[in-house]
Parts: sequence; structure tokens; C-alpha cells
Amino acid sequence: NIGVLICYDIQFPELARHLVDQGANILFVPYMTEERQGYNRIRYCAQARAIENQCYVIMSGNVGNLPRVHNMDINYAQSCIITPCDFPFARDGIASDTTPNVETIAISDISLQNLFESRNAGTVQNLKDRRHDLYSVTWNKKD
Repeated sequence: NIGVLICYDIQFPELARHLVDQGANILFVPYMTEERQGYNRIRYCAQARAIENQCYVIMSGNVGNLPRVHNMDINYAQSCIITPCDFPFARDGIASDTTPNVETIAISDISLQNLFESRNAGTVQNLKDRRHDLYSVTWNKKD
């Protein structure tokens, strides 16, 4: 199962947690940022979501400029595939990274089996160790 969090959405931990609680193992994060600072907010939050939820996060951004498209003068991106930080995964939790601002593709083999094993017997088991007795998150439906 997958989930999609578009750009700014990844900065809210509850949204990622809700998708993972519904069965998402991979979160896709398409984004558009204009400068490195904006990109870093998305990237660091994506890394946090991968660790907190023991899931893969795949970020895909657009680079270059679109001079005829309003508010898309310039873009900054560095697409990547992020993993949880544990032994069966890539070093530093980064399975694949691209060169900043270069039109390219991030490619990596990822193992759902490693993900499931990490959730059940990993060094840290964030999903299992949550304290549901101390807090709850409820979702309200809008009319």
C-alpha cells in the first residue's frame, strides 16, 4: 500500500501517521520548492516521517524553470528515496539520492520484507512502542 503527501503535507506528522496506520508502507512526496531552504524543510520532514513510521519515503521534485507558467519561474529539487534508519536499510537512511537541480531519476531496490522485519524486531520499533494509553488522534469528517 502507498500514501501520497503533496509537498507541505509532509511537514505534519499526523498525516503520515494516519496513512501508515491505514496500511501505507511507502509514502510518495511530489513537491515544488523555489530554493534550498524550502527543499530542506521538505527533505528533513520526509526523513523524520520515514524514521517515525518505519516506512519508505520517495521524494520527487521538479527542477529548472517554466518561464510561461505563472509562479514557476525557478525550481529547486533533489529527488531521493529515504528509508528508516536501521541495519537492514541503506546507510544514513538514504537508499538513493540525486544531484541537486539536475534532471535525473532516483533508483533503488527496496524490500518490503526488510520493512516488516524492522517493524517487528528492529533496533527501535517506533510503531510498536507508541503509547496509545497516553494520547489519541481523532479525525473529523468535514461536511
